[in-house]
This record gives sequence, structure tokens and C-alpha cells, in this order.
Amino acid sequence: MSTISSDLRITGDVVSDGDIQLDGSVQGNVRSRTLIIGENGSVTGEVSAESVRVLGKVVGPIRSKAVILAKTAHVTGEVRHESLTIDSGAFIDGHCKRLDASDSRHEERLSLVKT
Repeated sequence: MSTISSDLRITGDVVSDGDIQLDGSVQGNVRSRTLIIGENGSVTGEVSAESVRVLGKVVGPIRSKAVILAKTAHVTGEVRHESLTIDSGAFIDGHCKRLDASDSRHEERLSLVKT
């Protein structure tokens, strides 16, 4: 698991084939297999991963098979998901939409494109 520590600020996209623990801040898009955004972590941009757990802040769309918003989560933007868990106390301002079969096929095509 790669860790972006709380004292690190990244401007630009973050892409990983593995898992990321994000405790710092990212001004850009984040794409990984599994993403955990810690309580002090923040992303301003698009989040795309197979599994996303948000304890911190996201401003922008989230696209994932499984999304978990912890009670400390603060999300502003659309959440596209197959599975969604929202803990009591989580803040969300935006639409939640379940991914359908056509979205899944589109995601598979995107994963074939190397960045």
C-alpha cells in the first residue's frame, strides 16, 4: 500500500495499480485499485477505484464498485457505485447513482487504456 502522508500536498493526477492510503491532499484526479481517504485527507478532482473508503473530504465525482462513506466523510459531487454504504453523520451533497451494465462495460474499456 502506498501512503500519501498528511504533510504532503500533490497538484496533479495520482495513478496506481495498487492500494493508496491518502492522508494528505491532492488537487487532481486519483485512480487506483483501492483508495482510503483518511480523516485529514482530501481530494479535489475525480476519484476512480474498485473500492473507495472516505473518512476525509472529496470535492468531485467518485466512481467505484464499492463506496463507503464514514461518519467523518464530507463529499461534494456525484457518487457512481455498485455498492454504497453511508454511515450516520456522513455529509454528502450531490447525486448517488448506481452503475449499470453499460457503465461497467465503459469502465472495462477505460481500464484497457494505459495512461
